[in-house]
Amino acid sequence: MQATGEARITREAFDRLCAEELPFTVSFGFRLDEIGWGRALCRAPFRADSIRPGGTIAGPILMGLADFALYAAVLSRIGPVPLAVTTSLTTNFLRRPRPADILAEARLLKLGRRLAYGEVTLLSEGEREPVAHVTGTYSIPPSAAASGAAVS
Repeated sequence: MQATGEARITREAFDRLCAEELPFTVSFGFRLDEIGWGRALCRAPFRADSIRPGGTIAGPILMGLADFALYAAVLSRIGPVPLAVTTSLTTNFLRRPRPADILAEARLLKLGRRLAYGEVTLLSEGEREPVAHVTGTYSIPPSAAASGAAVS
């Protein structure tokens, strides 16, 4: 088992997994820009239909992107495990996102045999101040843990 290094899933393999198993992510236009050991950079391209009253990007888009990015960060450590699922997601909205692509910087903080915990910072592209901070936990299926995909 590698301690650090390259991601255990490639960008291409992650894109394929999403197209086959999570087609809603494709419908939303979510994209994985970069993936590394325990981290991922994702984006939701700006779409006019994601604006809610008040001229801001809808919260469900932001939360969905954060979940997508955290999933990528988890799979970067355990490999392609489609049944790794979100068990909790906490979102703190910090400021109004401007109408632009939203970037999600995900980082895995803890990976155990059955659970993974991480954080995601969401930013409007071109801005330095975050629009939201998200923490989340993923459940890792026993079959993945038994195969040695996760570490304690």
